[in-house]
Amino acid sequence: MTEHNDQVTDFKHLEDPHAQREAEKYENPIPSRELILQLIEQAGKPLRRQQIAQQFGLETPDALEALRRRLRAMERDGQLVFNSRQKYSLGDGHNTIAGRVLGHPEGFGFLKPDDGSDDLFLSPREMKPLMHNDRVIARVSGIDRKGRREAAVVEVSERNTHQVVGRFFVEGRAAYVVPDNKKIVHEVLIAKEDTGGAKKGQIVVAEIIQQPTAHCQPIGRVTEVLGMHMAPGMEIEMAIRAYELPNQWPDALLEEIQSLTPEVPEQAKQGREDIRHLPLVTIDGEDARDFDDAVYAQKTAKGWKLLVAIADVSHYVQVDTALDEEAKNRSTSVYFPEKVIPMLPEILSNGLCSLNPEVDRLCMVCELVINQEGNVLRSRFYEAVMRSHARLTYTQVAKMLVDGDQELAKKYVELMPHLENLYGLYKVMRHQRELRGAMDFDTQETRIVFGAGRKIAEIVPLVRNDAHKLIEEFMITANTAAAKFLNRKKMPRLLRIHDGPGAEKLLALKTFLGELGLFLGGGAQPTPLDYMHLLESVKDRKDAHLIQTILLRSMSQAVYSPDTKGHFGLALEAYAHFTSPIRRYPDLLVHRAIRHCLAGKKPSEFHYSHPDMVVLGEHCSANERRADDATRDVVTWLKCEYMMDKIGEEFDGVISAVTGFGFFVELQAIYVEGLVHIASLHGDYYEFDAGRHQLHGERTGVRYRLGDLVKVRVVRVVLDDKKIDFELVQASNAGKKAGNKSDAKKKTDKAKASKTASKSRRRGRS
Repeated sequence: MTEHNDQVTDFKHLEDPHAQREAEKYENPIPSRELILQLIEQAGKPLRRQQIAQQFGLETPDALEALRRRLRAMERDGQLVFNSRQKYSLGDGHNTIAGRVLGHPEGFGFLKPDDGSDDLFLSPREMKPLMHNDRVIARVSGIDRKGRREAAVVEVSERNTHQVVGRFFVEGRAAYVVPDNKKIVHEVLIAKEDTGGAKKGQIVVAEIIQQPTAHCQPIGRVTEVLGMHMAPGMEIEMAIRAYELPNQWPDALLEEIQSLTPEVPEQAKQGREDIRHLPLVTIDGEDARDFDDAVYAQKTAKGWKLLVAIADVSHYVQVDTALDEEAKNRSTSVYFPEKVIPMLPEILSNGLCSLNPEVDRLCMVCELVINQEGNVLRSRFYEAVMRSHARLTYTQVAKMLVDGDQELAKKYVELMPHLENLYGLYKVMRHQRELRGAMDFDTQETRIVFGAGRKIAEIVPLVRNDAHKLIEEFMITANTAAAKFLNRKKMPRLLRIHDGPGAEKLLALKTFLGELGLFLGGGAQPTPLDYMHLLESVKDRKDAHLIQTILLRSMSQAVYSPDTKGHFGLALEAYAHFTSPIRRYPDLLVHRAIRHCLAGKKPSEFHYSHPDMVVLGEHCSANERRADDATRDVVTWLKCEYMMDKIGEEFDGVISAVTGFGFFVELQAIYVEGLVHIASLHGDYYEFDAGRHQLHGERTGVRYRLGDLVKVRVVRVVLDDKKIDFELVQASNAGKKAGNKSDAKKKTDKAKASKTASKSRRRGRS
């Protein structure tokens, strides 16, 4: 081959989306596997190692050796083929999948792909060198007997478990920690000299000093002894450490904020629109401490003018400061029962950035012109100085506007016309929301009320009234306007995206609905309006709650990304988070992008590029999940503690999930969930039908289905495992036969013959 034919088009413009990951892993980072594959694919022909090195500007002996090793590893894993001409081309396994590892207490796991495709199964063998939440690159290795794609790990790209929290044990000469997080199945071995003075049974924090391999358990050292399990507040201390939640302010940050005072400096107010005369108000929950947003509506001849004023956090949190780095590190505030780990220090979160009443505050305003039908005609953004005229609660606003509380209305007589404007605007915008098919599922949230010694006194439902919905509607409108504004300006930005149901989930959903004689429109790509039409058609059915639950579970989780994929749940083509910069880092990034545009600067001059936003989106999404998981763990632990003195008591409940090993029941009065194990269902073989979300008795025809009402007895609470076991006492609409015995037998025979039925043939104790 001539020298001329060996030349390569210049691909140095290629940016490595995983550059940060490589820099964190290696002192002298080289291009990622993904970028090498992209280079060869775009070149359209095999390349020599020297050509690859030249394209990436690798010249030092260390860099060239690192590249050689990476290429050999990619060859070994089937991503590349090294041909007889000593060139690399794409191999059969080059279509690798990057994603996050989800561990399971049984020892296996799943790979959740970054591209949103269906999860892949990870066998116990593949999981041995992995821990829950690690990031890996894998390839599809086959299909298991259940029809699931199986993954073989090519490379561990990121380790995300650096410490564990758990119970310390000593057996003979061996010491180890059993992680509290049951998704981490490895016991962490502790050397004698690294026990940190821990005693058997104590809760400790163990730093991982050697990650697991295919042949060895992880090794750690005890860095902190938290104490005994039942100490008040221990559940939060454990969650903070188990999920590695940052909860101490770095010294550099504390030094940076020393100069801040509780009052906004006069100089900072200059050059802003002055809207202090407008009666903006904040409307939040009774226990809220930081106030991100304030609203005001003015009636016009052709409709309304709505102002949504948001705390101007970006004025105080400058790019690349210690304050910014810590805000990015945390990404979100974490809300535990009666305790908050804020994203920003208190001087900002509860002070300068909080729109407290009767004080001057800097804000970013989204001003919207809305017609009489509730359609947004135009919007603009500007920096302003404002003064909240009242700190109102959802309860107060609902009493005044919905219930007609005259006494409360007299107290806020000057604000009442403006509140009525807000309510009138909400009603017409609500109608527009329904027309476009935005989803509004009736889900139940709860609040834990503590008594003496931080013991749960009660668990109460949160009532969502029209004041909640009013603020939610205005925030959605402002968020949508922010997304459209930044899209129009072609700015690098983070959007909140929510994909519709995947093919596999959609098929399962339609199969379930078909069994009930129901139909979801939209074919292979149903719209949110199709979902809402179905919900509307079943609202009077007894199983409406069951149908709503299945519809909810068919949808994917919302994430942050710079890609314009739309928000399925809200039925919007573009959506961003703009309204909560005190507690969410993505909102702060959106504010910075808007401020950049208001300054008349070009997108190319922005501090962040599109690849930066890809990385930040993944980071913020991961930290959002981390916060949710930590909060869920704490609430589950508290509910288990609450139930410990209720063993033997009976409660009414509803079946909230059905599995092959039994069904979960949520107690109706106290909103606690536990398991009725299949072994406690007497006198029959029970078959798990995943499509119908039910357990079906083969001999009797008795079935237990998602959404059925039952009465259960509390028989066991295992605090260490955060598990509650129930025993079935009585079934109301559950447990009924699916027809006569002949019909039941026919259905059973049909189910046996079906290859799609997922079986769990376990015999109940009689």
